[in-house]
Amino acid sequence: MGHGDRLRRIFRVDVWRSCVKRPADRCVARPSRRHRSATGHRVGGSMNRREFARLLAIGGAVPFVTPELSWARAAKLPPTPASPDEKFWLSVRDQFVMPKELTMLNAANLCPSSGPVLETLYKVTRDMDQDPSMDNRVKLGEGRENTRKLLAEFLRVTPEEIVITRNTSESNNLVSTGVDLKAGDEVLLTADNHPSNHTAWQEKAKRFGFTVRDVPVPNPHPGFDHYVDVFTKAITPKTKLIAFTHLTSTVGDLFPAKEICKLARDRGILTLVDGAQTFGLLDVDLSDIQPDFYSGSAHKWPCGPKENGVLYINKNAQTKIWASIYSAYPGRVGVSRSFEGFGQRDEPAMIAFGEALKLQTQIGRAQIERRSRELTQALVQGLKKIDGVKIWTSPEPSRAAAVLSFQPGSLDVRKLSTALYQKDRIGCATRGGQDRPGIRFSPHFYNTHADVEKTVAAIKKYMTTGV
Repeated sequence: MGHGDRLRRIFRVDVWRSCVKRPADRCVARPSRRHRSATGHRVGGSMNRREFARLLAIGGAVPFVTPELSWARAAKLPPTPASPDEKFWLSVRDQFVMPKELTMLNAANLCPSSGPVLETLYKVTRDMDQDPSMDNRVKLGEGRENTRKLLAEFLRVTPEEIVITRNTSESNNLVSTGVDLKAGDEVLLTADNHPSNHTAWQEKAKRFGFTVRDVPVPNPHPGFDHYVDVFTKAITPKTKLIAFTHLTSTVGDLFPAKEICKLARDRGILTLVDGAQTFGLLDVDLSDIQPDFYSGSAHKWPCGPKENGVLYINKNAQTKIWASIYSAYPGRVGVSRSFEGFGQRDEPAMIAFGEALKLQTQIGRAQIERRSRELTQALVQGLKKIDGVKIWTSPEPSRAAAVLSFQPGSLDVRKLSTALYQKDRIGCATRGGQDRPGIRFSPHFYNTHADVEKTVAAIKKYMTTGV
């Protein structure tokens, strides 16, 4: 039995025992015996196991998680072989609680937390709530610092350069708010930047008087040399910072981060690399890329807890940025920690963040990158054979990674997305408007080649029959 199966089974058993077997006066939000849900099922009073299971399956049975819920230990993950086969990747899939029939291809938006992350999150949260004394919570601070150390190792930098934030958007805004810019200064952006790394700069420019200019992003991807050349020509004596996306969430264009950062560094210009789509996907080495700032989220490719992220602040840039929020006594925290003055944090989630990094490290980050790219290329090859499909993502593997965007002929992308989920149990994202509209698939290391075959077959079906 895989890890996901064990967690689902224990969830059902524990909640059954808590909600059905316990005395009625200890149930939560107990409706009347005759009350029925919108689906027509009785949800109050006594019910048998079969009724309860049916309600649980449709998501209407349990409005809470019982305190007695005990997560199973993760199924043992075998050592990663030099050339992992499909059997190994199926064992990786068993580290997640998703039902086997669900094919999630939306890692660019939200990944499932792995079993080890869920176990740690529950265990540490319960421990803290059982004893919230400062004496007991000392170990939470130690756990947070361990996650900082793991993040530093993961990105190949030092702990003093790591800020644990709540997501990429917050990390990007800490930079756009914290860097001193004034009238006459200029910031260069790429047109496909996420709003937190685009609109945020535009709004701050209105307030502080500096200017913002976009570097265009042509389609298809013109190659790394093109972007180095474009930025070289765009830089002026007024340019103080370049903010760009490592891998775009729109069509999956990969930017030459190392080359752009060197170009800027040689001219005394700061760089912010939005790593929302590369942190946890690519084997990122910031000691090699050498940006001034790099941002990422735990809830995407790392498969970590929600509302956790990272901001890397290069030691050489720490005197060039101000913290936005202060709630710690001066001199009592390190430079990077001074950017974490948000008051009480969800420390169990911060500790669980570390478990996500451990799992990826155990599997092998290079192996994860290779696997995700392999699955994406398999999707590309399958979709290319379907008449009417226009692929927006570069067909050149070195210019892309694991974000694949395509236009399914004249099909309504929202209706297609709904059909894929409701009829085929495939989760994806859509992009509307006039600028490269379509469907976005973003597979990750928990996906399989069977998922790819199922997805290509579904697209072929709808391109033939409509939705």
